[in-house]
Amino acid sequence: MKRDGRKLDHQTLETIRFMAVERVREGEAPSSVIASYGFSRTTIYKWLATASKRGVGVRALASRPATGRPRSLTARQEQQVFRWINGNDPRQYGLDFGLWTRRVVAELIERKFGVELGLTAVGELLAKLGLTPQKPLQRAYQRDPAAIEKWQLETYPAIARKASAEGGEVFFWDESGFRADAVHGRTWGVKGQTPVVERPGQRQSISAASAVNAKGAFWYCTYEGGLTAELFVELLQKMMRHRSKPVHLVVDGLPAHKTNLVKRYVESTNGRLTLHFLPGYAPELNPDELVWSHVKRTGVARAPLRKGERLLDKIDAQLNKIKKTPRLVRSFFGAPSVAYITDW
Repeated sequence: MKRDGRKLDHQTLETIRFMAVERVREGEAPSSVIASYGFSRTTIYKWLATASKRGVGVRALASRPATGRPRSLTARQEQQVFRWINGNDPRQYGLDFGLWTRRVVAELIERKFGVELGLTAVGELLAKLGLTPQKPLQRAYQRDPAAIEKWQLETYPAIARKASAEGGEVFFWDESGFRADAVHGRTWGVKGQTPVVERPGQRQSISAASAVNAKGAFWYCTYEGGLTAELFVELLQKMMRHRSKPVHLVVDGLPAHKTNLVKRYVESTNGRLTLHFLPGYAPELNPDELVWSHVKRTGVARAPLRKGERLLDKIDAQLNKIKKTPRLVRSFFGAPSVAYITDW
């Protein structure tokens, strides 16, 4: 009966090797010796060849410690990996890729610690550290973190206090565009067969501006084409019509917002309207951006126009619904990116 030596422990195998070689050296036939142990006939000749090496002898048949799995990281090293990844860019460490992947993490670990880990091991490590693959938000490199922090901690609180002292209101303003042929999101379908969503063959587009208030107030207006300084003034006039309270309006740095024509109109309101400008390249500071995100996720993008329907009517109806739902408007101010907006 043949025996599988792989099922024996290292110490037993070592003893068998020593005894078999000794028996052969004492005159027994190699084939008889190996047959008595139940091993393959050729195995004994490998042992004899190994034991005959000059300077080593029978010691070459001794068992060696198993290499086992690759060396893992210490708890301290694991936390260092977390600090490398959390909020940082691989290029900061001399790597040539801007996103963290398992392969990039493995390369950095080997470079810094001299420990080689497979992709599966790296994935398990990242999961252990509470790190998951996510689609990153995009931020312009022209952003000024110091200006953003100052806006959140100093500039906006001062605006809010002044508005409160005057008995006025603070609104955030933004514009957006819509197209009838835009489809956002995904739908299920058979693999390899892209689903078809019917939409009007005739292209329709419309623009809209809105202003949102933390207390739930909402104003909007639709228009065609791009925003110009003249149109911006016209929209501001519509917004200010019949308002008795002073308005502090927060806008972004769009060129149309900063022209002399706009400045002259604001001055003509004698303090009823004041414009304030957000830091550049920081749209997440504006809660009105969340309004447009909501509209595009739940409106025409989800229910494409049917025959005879107009995009203008659909957008107007959806914005009017938001206006009549102050609780929804207030919910936009619950996002972490606009948590700095509080009543003063």
